[in-house]
Amino acid sequence: MARIALSLSLLCVANVFMTFAWYGHLSTLKGRPVWIAVLVSWGIAFFEYCFQVPANRIGSEMLSLGQLKVSQEVITMVVFVGFSSLYMKKPLSMDLVYATACLGLAAYFVFRGGTT
Repeated sequence: MARIALSLSLLCVANVFMTFAWYGHLSTLKGRPVWIAVLVSWGIAFFEYCFQVPANRIGSEMLSLGQLKVSQEVITMVVFVGFSSLYMKKPLSMDLVYATACLGLAAYFVFRGGTT
């Protein structure tokens, strides 16, 4: 169980980097040329991969590929909701809450039989 927790923790960190790489430039580099945003995003994405690759390797020892993927998607939505409201100052929409809940249901289905 500790290996699963480690994997999910690393995925959380990776998703913070991923979210900033994908969306952070919309706020911080808005007036800059797109090539600068691309280079900055690639630089941030490097750190995402430094956490994501070990997370998936560790997680694959105890989780199925589907469980690993759905876990990552749930984490992505939770991180995105926080990023959107806290960093981008967007109001929390119920549609995002419902979408996250739907992914929670997906997690229920892939985990209801236990881990591999």
